[in-house]
Amino acid sequence: MILPNQILKNYWNFLEFREPQEEIINAVLQQKDVIALLPTGGGKSICFQVPALIKDGVCIVISPLIALMNDQVQNLKERNIKAATIKSGSTQDEIITLFDNIKFGNYKFLYISPERLQSTFIQQKIKELNVSFIAIDEAHCISEWGNDFRPTYRSIKVLRELKPETNFIALTATANKKVLDDIAKSLELKNQMIFKKSFTRKNLAYQVFNVEDKLLRLEQIFTKTKTPAIVYVNTRKKTEEISNYLNAKNFKSCFYHGGLTYLEKQTSFKNWMSESTPIIVATNAFGMGIDKSNVGIVVHFNLPFSIENYIQESGRAGRNQNRSFAVLLKNENDISNYIELRKKSIPSILEVKEVHKKLYQYFRIANGEINEEFYNFNLLEFSKKYHFSLFKVDTILKILSNNGIIEITNTYNQKSTIIFNTSSKNVILHAIRNIYIKGFLNSILRTYTGLFEQEVKIDEFLLAKKNNITSKQVITNLERLEQEEILTYKRVKSDLEIRFLKPREDDKTINKHSKEINQFLKQKEKKSEDFLAYIQNNLTCRNVQILKYFDEKSFNNCGICDVCLTQKKKKLSNISLEILTLLKQKTTLTSQEINQHLNANEKDILIHLRKLLSNDKIKINHQNKYQLK
Repeated sequence: MILPNQILKNYWNFLEFREPQEEIINAVLQQKDVIALLPTGGGKSICFQVPALIKDGVCIVISPLIALMNDQVQNLKERNIKAATIKSGSTQDEIITLFDNIKFGNYKFLYISPERLQSTFIQQKIKELNVSFIAIDEAHCISEWGNDFRPTYRSIKVLRELKPETNFIALTATANKKVLDDIAKSLELKNQMIFKKSFTRKNLAYQVFNVEDKLLRLEQIFTKTKTPAIVYVNTRKKTEEISNYLNAKNFKSCFYHGGLTYLEKQTSFKNWMSESTPIIVATNAFGMGIDKSNVGIVVHFNLPFSIENYIQESGRAGRNQNRSFAVLLKNENDISNYIELRKKSIPSILEVKEVHKKLYQYFRIANGEINEEFYNFNLLEFSKKYHFSLFKVDTILKILSNNGIIEITNTYNQKSTIIFNTSSKNVILHAIRNIYIKGFLNSILRTYTGLFEQEVKIDEFLLAKKNNITSKQVITNLERLEQEEILTYKRVKSDLEIRFLKPREDDKTINKHSKEINQFLKQKEKKSEDFLAYIQNNLTCRNVQILKYFDEKSFNNCGICDVCLTQKKKKLSNISLEILTLLKQKTTLTSQEINQHLNANEKDILIHLRKLLSNDKIKINHQNKYQLK
């Protein structure tokens, strides 16, 4: 049998595992049920990907996010490893073909969502596969006490019935003892082995600063810090604004958020990875597939929603074990906005029922009906039409999706199309007669082919770059050309696609899930309260607070967070006063005698003695002892 470290070298070009990856891999290879709690950057994927390449059959990976699954499948394919996932909107015939390819094509990984797993058809197809073992990523979603509880994760245990002899590995980056117990119970794990890596990051300094002018502080940070950096903000608009601000101040930065096209995302990501723009300003959409070891600082410009989110995002700094910083900037206005946003974004059960009912009305679906097609959905338009809070609708959609009531797919990667309605000769004549559009039309003809025969997918962002104009101007130009009957422009405008998984029963549907929904809402509120308590506690070491939150006991202060440094500074400033008080009591003392009396570092005492001498507060007598002047 090929050894794990050979697989690691051949496919990932690493020479050795991080602790405790190798022990986890060996446990999986020995057919043990495993729970692995590894903080962000701990290398969870390696723990199931390496043994899957050693064992016969396909490893089934349960993952909560379509984007995350696509990202991991793409990464495996780039390493020449066969991996697949079931695409959104796949027909039954396409799914049958996919499973045949997996069965006979030596595929090593099948990524699947817990929602897909509820299909009896999918269950039957899994039963026919030779499954090596089952990996559950983001396993904390199983627990109602976990961050982002998803009731559909509870259905994963159906795999126990389908593959009773197959072992499980459950992986998470954020879980306390209660969540770990819940994972083991829900998955019916047998004599599970639990591997936990401490949340302590000795090289990562957690620093929370009260700052009124955050942009000025960013300038100060990046003037001093030259390593690659991530700045997390809470809106898409801010990513662009802050990136532009930093660029105007001669810092090289780019921006990233969920609303960018695939090409825009790839461009920003590559520029950041290559360090042509070493600073990236992003929403929390920037998180998947990031494996950059030399990130020196992660700045939270706005407050994240929970300690779990904060730790995951901060943990992207310092993976090379060099000293790194997790900096959070806050002020009183942030705290009040945070509390207000919590009120706006956490709905009541009645509001969940109302939004759920209006969704069916919006798409004209009658009682008892279900239509399995995907509907284009504009979040802002829907919220305005029914006078709902945009934040609450966003939360409710997540609740409905997590409870298997609807399926949501973002449409950011879908492309607009154009086709010319006239001959190439007429297009050229139109360009000559209309100077305003000549350059733009020529760039379209140079960029795309087949425009006169069929609808061609286009990228508004790419056209904007080529013409040195904004995407908005591109859209205006295309719409004008359509009015002039030169071309037909089909623009992708919707934020999301929605598919209803259950027939319309209004309140009855929500009542079935009311217990889970109420628990989710309570947990959401509790997590935001815990996070506020963390950033407002300026007396306890940040690292100790974090460890306590995750049920780790630590009485050792980190010495590098803002709390520890402030206490150290206070302590140092008191040494001079302590020396003066001591000499008042003892009259004369040597430096060694002073050191014995004071609970301070000898080096710091000598510094303060020199300072007191230069300020004429003390003197050295003929016995070479210190005394008051």
